[in-house]
Amino acid sequence: MTVVAFEDRPETARGRLLYKMLLAVHSGIRRDLERVEQLAAAVLDGLPAQEVSEEVKTLKSNGLLWQFQVSCLRYCSFVHMHHHAEDVEFFDELEQTNPALGPVVERLRADHRAVSDYLDAVEAAAKALSRDDSHDARRAVADALEVLKEHLLTHLDYEEVSVADTARRL
Repeated sequence: MTVVAFEDRPETARGRLLYKMLLAVHSGIRRDLERVEQLAAAVLDGLPAQEVSEEVKTLKSNGLLWQFQVSCLRYCSFVHMHHHAEDVEFFDELEQTNPALGPVVERLRADHRAVSDYLDAVEAAAKALSRDDSHDARRAVADALEVLKEHLLTHLDYEEVSVADTARRL
């Protein structure tokens, strides 16, 4: 059996499709995160609860990946689910296709653990807001969302750039 070096493997239709799907999911996560950030700013500025509810209903009905309730729990759940699927399915195949990608996959898995903690912090702050509508509680939600956004966007950018060549050869 002849072993073909990774660099000599051609791109495949399946690999290109998988990478395109990854980019599409990441695009949806980014889009919804921008909308969440706008809503968080409005909440922080004192947007009345009824208007917050109306805005959330609009976001739920218009966003393909929009899985947010007022407390952000569904969005956080979606990101958890996406990262879990990558960890148990996608990353193993990437490493089998290109063993040199091991350090990248290790970093991506570590990023997933960190993002999971940030998602948990968003969920906790959002739950607290439902019990305490103070400025401090609103600030905690906005701060948690900002930290999540910063780390999640950095992660998505790194993943897309780092796995592109390998993913397209799957």
